[in-house]
Amino acid sequence: MRLGGLEARGSNMICAVGTPEGQILHQVTIPTRGPQETTADIIAYFADKEIEALGVASFGPVDVRKGSPTYGYILDTPKEAWQRFDLLGTLKGALHVPAELDTDMNGACLGELTFGAAKGLDSVLYVSIGTGIGAGIAVDGHLLHGMLHPEAGHMLLRRHPRDGYEGNCPFHGTCFEGMASGPAIADRWGRPAEKLQDDAKVWDMESHYIAQALVNLILVLSPRIIILGGGVMKNEQLFPMIRTQVRKILNDYLDTKELADMEGYIVPASLQGNQGILGALELARRALADEGGEAAGGPPHLRR
Repeated sequence: MRLGGLEARGSNMICAVGTPEGQILHQVTIPTRGPQETTADIIAYFADKEIEALGVASFGPVDVRKGSPTYGYILDTPKEAWQRFDLLGTLKGALHVPAELDTDMNGACLGELTFGAAKGLDSVLYVSIGTGIGAGIAVDGHLLHGMLHPEAGHMLLRRHPRDGYEGNCPFHGTCFEGMASGPAIADRWGRPAEKLQDDAKVWDMESHYIAQALVNLILVLSPRIIILGGGVMKNEQLFPMIRTQVRKILNDYLDTKELADMEGYIVPASLQGNQGILGALELARRALADEGGEAAGGPPHLRR
């Protein structure tokens, strides 16, 4: 069985053909340009691949509400050419296969839940910290939606006592993304993160903001595992610092076996950067299952 997966990023589109078991058979990267020319290239790639369903994990904001008249549309993205573009409908109409769409962050979360560090768990938080900050959340094995989808990167944070930086988010200033994203680090310190690796005060402050955001999410969502990805988290010295700060901020308020094993609770992404495209393949499997296709079984802990 062949499934199609699309990880739609702001800079490029990753297209892959794979199996319900998470084996990637073929993969290409297509530059993101305007919606018409980009989707034409995506359709051309999948046209002769004999896929039985398509899963899309997309940048947003995007309408993830099945039954909505704009389900699968890109909404009010800063990428003006893509605003109000029917991404899912365009692809589904051309390829004539079942299709399902979610956010890029939920896609990455689903990849980890199905094939990676969170396999077998029912409550997962995936946070990507890079050019922007976003989160994918699964509760009871189901990706979290609501009136739209989680935007955890814009939660408001308390300023570090030694930080005079005003934040670089044009909407909220001192939100998580405004204080801890890669561009915020570069703007605050005058150099990009990769040139600040030996500056302890940079990472003390960064770990403070990340830990503060994670504690908020722990208290609201009670995840069984937290997976951290994105370019900033390639600075591996952050992990022990974040774990220490989380313990400090929680101040023994919670007592669980997960928090007792902090090294196994706050962990790096596990799928060599493929969590998003693997999540898209799982979305395709789910789309086929919803239409009564052969892939209805899937990984046992994700059966619906």
